[in-house]
Amino acid sequence: MKRHLEFLDKFSDKFLQSDFGKGTLLSGVVLGFVAYNQTKGEKGESGYSNAKIQDSPLYKQLNFGRLSLRDIKKHLSRLPELIKAYKIEPSFLVEDLAGYSQELLLNSKGKDLGIDGNFAFVTGFMNWRNYFWEIYKDYTKEKEVVELEIEKTDKGEDQDV
Repeated sequence: MKRHLEFLDKFSDKFLQSDFGKGTLLSGVVLGFVAYNQTKGEKGESGYSNAKIQDSPLYKQLNFGRLSLRDIKKHLSRLPELIKAYKIEPSFLVEDLAGYSQELLLNSKGKDLGIDGNFAFVTGFMNWRNYFWEIYKDYTKEKEVVELEIEKTDKGEDQDV
């Protein structure tokens, strides 16, 4: 599945132009996605869950504004366990983005998040829904096509006589 990361180029922030900055922001997206999935609730009229991300165990463990690179690495290293425990889907996309963000962090020479890193992380965390589905927009299109085909098959519209 192709990752669409073009939106990162629109940011003029110098920190977000570095691999360290991109890895930090994408780590926030991943952990925001996981935190949301820890609190899935009933779906409302909009189709989105009524869950509050603030109620997730992961949210409560993050020391926003004072995060260190070590904190992010610690939480990212727990991802396989969290994905399994909370049955997070689509797990292969979460794993892909987590792996990519970890690679960016490991390949960069960043050692401290500081104010810029904390801001980038929180930006990714709080906007996880927009960024995650922007990155994997091909998946949502592909999923819609498959669901439409299944729907047609269930109704018998696609069968040859």
